[in-house]
Amino acid sequence: MRTIDVPADVYDSVNVPEDEREDVLRRELAISLYREGMLSFGKARELAELSRREFHQLLGERNVERHYTDEELAEDLEYGRQ
Repeated sequence: MRTIDVPADVYDSVNVPEDEREDVLRRELAISLYREGMLSFGKARELAELSRREFHQLLGERNVERHYTDEELAEDLEYGRQ
């Protein structure tokens, strides 16, 4: 696993309880990279450490539009059939 170094003063400045900071930073990075088209839905969801449903919900709460590749659409259709 690779890590990203966040300067201590920046990490300490994140305005959420300390025990939630890592999760918040992972989610925010995942949302941003997905929104900008730098990560697929699956990889962004993996980074955020959320289930498909949870990540869909988070994107909806943030008004982030889903962008589908043909492969992602096929995966979603298959998932819906289960």
